Amino acid sequence: MGIDFGLKRTGIAITDPLNLFAQPLTTIRTADFPIWFKDYLLQEPVDCVVVGMPIRLTGEDTHSTQSVRDFLQWLKENYPHLKIETIDERFSSHEAQNQIIAMGKSKKDRRDKGLIDTVSATIILQTHLQRIS
Repeated sequence: MGIDFGLKRTGIAITDPLNLFAQPLTTIRTADFPIWFKDYLLQEPVDCVVVGMPIRLTGEDTHSTQSVRDFLQWLKENYPHLKIETIDERFSSHEAQNQIIAMGKSKKDRRDKGLIDTVSATIILQTHLQRIS
């Protein structure tokens, strides 16, 4: 599972059983994530969670880096059986915008932050899949 964690919204992506292709799943309100994730794990197997880590081009933390670290700590405490990875997400939102444009989406759709978050989560997960293959 790929996660683009945000203070308001969290984008979620999943992969196929062979771990070849990432695909967008949903965007949810971050406040709803704990219940959503618990329910999701009851229905679907998840071996690994890949979370995008926001870092500036200079390598310094962004305004949301600590929130992601807190989220990672929460995941580790509540789901110690899950493998948890992080991946640099510096360019995921920009890449998401480019992919949304390439899909031929309207200007209105391109401003849909939920869509951007879900596509970003997909990019995060696909990058991880390529890294481990």
